[in-house]
Amino acid sequence: MTDVLICLETLLRETRKPEAELLTLAFQTGVRQLWRERILGHYLRGEITRDEAVETVGIDWVELAERQHEAMMEDLAWALDLEDKR
Repeated sequence: MTDVLICLETLLRETRKPEAELLTLAFQTGVRQLWRERILGHYLRGEITRDEAVETVGIDWVELAERQHEAMMEDLAWALDLEDKR
């Protein structure tokens, strides 16, 4: 919680925006991020199509999620291969 307060104080000082405006912006940004993560999770689990995900969050976010998912799967395969060799 202290880290959040320090960030908020720094943003207030540097942006010179009213606290209510900054908190509103932070809330809106957080909700958008949570929604984006929800949509991308649905896509990666095969619950919605790629086109639906692209339409909702944009191609850049979908491609980033695909790259991250692929890298995670490669890491998992590598780790499981190490387990088999022990």
